[in-house]
Amino acid sequence: MIAEEYLKTHTVTVGVFLILAAKAPATVWKVHRSGGGVITNLEKKREYVYHYSFHIMDPAFGHMVIKMSGHPPFGAQVILNGHEYVAIAAQGEEIGFTKEGNCFTEIADPQRLAQVADAWPQQAAIGRLGQVCDRWIYSACLCFGLDLAEQERSGFCYGYSVYQAEYSRNLLFESGAQMEDLFDRVLDRTRSRLDIPAIRTIFGLKTRPHHTRKAGPPVQEIVIEKPRYGLAWFRITFGMLQVKAYTKGEHVLRFEATVHNTKELRCRRSLENFAEIITRLAGMADRFATALDCADIGFLPDGVLDALPLPAQTGPRRTAGVDLNKPRIRAALAAALALAPAPGGFTVAEHAAKVRQITGQAGYTTRQAAYDLRKLRGKQLIDKPSRTRRYHVPPHAARTISALLTLRDHVIAPILAGVRSPRMGRKPKIWTAVDRDYETLRIGMQTLFHHVGIETVTAAA
Repeated sequence: MIAEEYLKTHTVTVGVFLILAAKAPATVWKVHRSGGGVITNLEKKREYVYHYSFHIMDPAFGHMVIKMSGHPPFGAQVILNGHEYVAIAAQGEEIGFTKEGNCFTEIADPQRLAQVADAWPQQAAIGRLGQVCDRWIYSACLCFGLDLAEQERSGFCYGYSVYQAEYSRNLLFESGAQMEDLFDRVLDRTRSRLDIPAIRTIFGLKTRPHHTRKAGPPVQEIVIEKPRYGLAWFRITFGMLQVKAYTKGEHVLRFEATVHNTKELRCRRSLENFAEIITRLAGMADRFATALDCADIGFLPDGVLDALPLPAQTGPRRTAGVDLNKPRIRAALAAALALAPAPGGFTVAEHAAKVRQITGQAGYTTRQAAYDLRKLRGKQLIDKPSRTRRYHVPPHAARTISALLTLRDHVIAPILAGVRSPRMGRKPKIWTAVDRDYETLRIGMQTLFHHVGIETVTAAA
């Protein structure tokens, strides 16, 4: 924030333009010497020491930060923003765009900008990452602890690895109102189905800004720092992995995948492996968007309701069918759907924990979860790749589970409860389209039950 405020009021050139100091935990070595100067003991400790944040303006990567410990071995953290690199590259290609923070909210030529962005994780870009780190870390940062002569004499050098990374995918809409309607509907439908723990709305003005057709697409960079409209987003966290969706700008719906510690991706973390890290994050973002789409719109294939209660064959074992009338199996289905966006799938223990969280009952064991998952596998509602202990929910299965739970909990149960009332109660203050649909069905079902001879009111003895 300090650097951003500084950049608003100052014009900076290439090089270090700001140095900030603050204490943070770091590994240090306590050296004990004898009276003759001989080292008698080395003690490794973790203490709060001063770290220095060097804010640098790079010609290719824009604003970057190198945070370095003031104590040997001078541990450093390099913070780069790929959006800054793409923005500078787009300016060089004369591609017009509007940029809000680190998000492109309006693009004159989306295909050309996508080509520039897709080149980011390639080997040439990886080489430029190493070069930009070497360019500044030795000459502008480490020189305060070791001058260039001491660096050369001691052979001091850094090895780079990726610790945190973020990948985003943007959907551009022609109409901001259409985007708002879509995202609000996705929020309402998936909030309970995916068990989203946090939904946050940052309130601003009631309406979004608009642009006229006469102005056309932007021809140069425009950076919008403070949006004046409402911003809603939600996120799902799996340990050190996080996926998030939110609206950005006038017409952008954004999906983000973030890893706070790349060891969670179960791949090498060296800079040379940067392309694989980004590929895995891209897969996370795609699976998250697919899971949202499947949970938002369900689908029931022909005959699935008749086939679910029948026994199935899972490998050499014969398994029981799936009875939706049992609360336990409905909770197992709901837990599987809630865990569908998990980047690496989910285990039996994670499924059991999710069922306990949904039902509020602590008696559901991992053994029961394994049995229920075996029944779901028999109906192809979940998948378990060979030689692994993690389960996955395929897209078609997520649509089926979503439709089954919605049909049971939001269609059949409300209708059966509503037809028992011969007349409608007091009209609620907020009367939505879904409420009107329920009332129409309630009246129609009462007539239908009367014609087929089903009593909706208990007969007197």
